[in-house]
Amino acid sequence: MKESQNKRSKGNRYEMLAAGYLEGKGVKILEQNYHSRTGEIDLIGRDGDFLVFIEVKYRKDARQGDPLEAVTAIKQDHIRRTAQYYLYSHRYGDIPCRFDVVGILGNEICWIQDAF
Repeated sequence: MKESQNKRSKGNRYEMLAAGYLEGKGVKILEQNYHSRTGEIDLIGRDGDFLVFIEVKYRKDARQGDPLEAVTAIKQDHIRRTAQYYLYSHRYGDIPCRFDVVGILGNEICWIQDAF
C-alpha cells in the first residue's frame, strides 16, 4: 500500500506541474484526477473553444523510455470512454474536444495537442 501511495503522491506532483505549465499557456484547468466508474483522467481543461482531456506521463530519465510512448492504445481507449462519461454526466452538448498528452522527462515538459 505504501508503494501505491508513493506513486500517487509522485503522480499528483507531476500533474500539478503539468497543470501550472498548461495554465501558463492559457489552458483553464477544470478538473484534476477526475475519476468515474469508467476510469481516470489526469487533467481536464478548456483551451479556447475546446474541452481538453489531458494525460500526464513522467519519466525520471530516458532509460525508462519516452513518457509520450507510455500512452498506449489501451490507455487511449480508457481515456476516451471516461471522457464520454464526463461529457454525459456534466451535460455538455456539442462541444469540440481534444485529447492531449503532457510528457515530462526529467525537467523537460513536452505538450502534444490533439495527440490521439
